[in-house]
Amino acid sequence: MSTGRFSKGDVDRALSIAVKSGKVLFGSNTAIKSAMMGRAKMIVIASNCPTDIREKIEHCCKLSNVPLLIYPGSSIDLGSIFGKPFVVATLTIRDPGDSDILKFAGGGNV
Repeated sequence: MSTGRFSKGDVDRALSIAVKSGKVLFGSNTAIKSAMMGRAKMIVIASNCPTDIREKIEHCCKLSNVPLLIYPGSSIDLGSIFGKPFVVATLTIRDPGDSDILKFAGGGNV
């Protein structure tokens, strides 16, 4: 599935590399705290993230100038990229490691 300049597969690969080689934290509360404190390099939100959480994270990212990426798949898809046996609605990238995930930051939606 190609949307815009980047394919979902490109984002999946970049996220997988970021988790393996960088510092990535899972969870909405962590994303909100990291955004409010400006510690995140980027926050990724699944397309089906609950509206109230999504709006709070978007607001915090806007205030702190933290890039936000709306992942085109569901929270189940996002969790499966990392081999997690649970859904991942949001994740915070503190250090991308060897990944080029930050290049996706400019577009907002993939």
